[in-house]
Amino acid sequence: MLMDKVEQRNIVVIGGGIIGCSTAYYLSRHPSYSTSTTNITVLEASANGVAQGASGKAGGLIAKWAYPREIVDISFPEHVKLAEEHNGAERWGWRFVGCGSWEGEGEALGESGSGVGKGGKRKSLEKTLGFGATEAPENRADKGLPDDLTWVKEELTTSYSPMSGPDGTAQVHPYLFTTSMLDLAKEKGVQLVKGTAISVEQVDHHVTGVTYRDWSDSGCIKTLPATHVVLSAGAWSSSIIPSLSIAATRAHSVTIRPKAGVTISPYVLFTEILLPHSLSASPEIYARQDNEVYVCGPGDDSILPGNVDDVEIDLAACQSIINQVASISQELREGAVDKRQACFLPVVRTGGGPIIGEADKIAKGLYIATGHTCWGICNAPGTAKVIAELIMGRRKARSGNLTKLAPSRFLE
Repeated sequence: MLMDKVEQRNIVVIGGGIIGCSTAYYLSRHPSYSTSTTNITVLEASANGVAQGASGKAGGLIAKWAYPREIVDISFPEHVKLAEEHNGAERWGWRFVGCGSWEGEGEALGESGSGVGKGGKRKSLEKTLGFGATEAPENRADKGLPDDLTWVKEELTTSYSPMSGPDGTAQVHPYLFTTSMLDLAKEKGVQLVKGTAISVEQVDHHVTGVTYRDWSDSGCIKTLPATHVVLSAGAWSSSIIPSLSIAATRAHSVTIRPKAGVTISPYVLFTEILLPHSLSASPEIYARQDNEVYVCGPGDDSILPGNVDDVEIDLAACQSIINQVASISQELREGAVDKRQACFLPVVRTGGGPIIGEADKIAKGLYIATGHTCWGICNAPGTAKVIAELIMGRRKARSGNLTKLAPSRFLE
């Protein structure tokens, strides 16, 4: 009696951001994975390694109230499990945090600016979509300020409204989380190749490989053989598959290190600051486990460069963000600015998204995982788990019904 032929899989994951690295992790942890039958390669365009784009420069918010619900309901429990299994608290800063909407006035400290990068028009990141404004009160208790939220000035506060219960919002350090996912995948045999993907090759409507430019070999053009390809190149995904309806939004951010002896309590604040001269600003403030504070401003529609290593940083936009948070917090005003940075978020042009699933209208074996906007870190485990089930489980996902996110709904 003849033995059943073992299926040989060569899986190429395009993009070493959080979606690609998480996908590599879940593929390598699938019950049917074996190094004897499955090769997994992550192809990353940056010369500096993985997590050089939005995945390394995000806030790292993990929320039950994020969207879309279909993927959040898979992702949040996976985050909890990953942290428990791999000591995420120590390894990537996993913890539950207080999260709320803060409204108030900012003190005059000089020119605040908008935080929008030069050359682009303002775009909302829409992270608090669905949360409304509140009326607000007079004293600390009536304003809703928690007793331990002492690093914003009470006298400048109009109101604070919690956005979830104590177990509804968590955070990770995005760079550490992304690099940890890849490191854990590499322990199971996953390989990292540095190069810029050019095209997905196919024969008879089935993927056969990924052609890329190998910068470590004088820019030589090479092809990685593939039976399955996962496109998770974030804002750059449509440069590889032009029919994908993906646009890019640039966002600036800074990190601030408080003075020695100053502890920043674990809160994430979505602010609405009324500045002098009738100006307003809405920076997001994330207190991290290592006492670093991350702050980001609004998005803009500046032009996406050809490579993540070429993203331009508008220092004036960063300074505006610094001035805005300094206007409501003495602790942040006196802290040292560590990083000034910018990244591009992948956005579905037609609205909705992300795009998750097999794009068999283009080619069998081609899987899309992109368009996660500002929720890529939050929704990565759920996305990766579903993609792994589709590839390793013979095209059937057990974790959820994601038909509303299918690539066929978003191809132009």
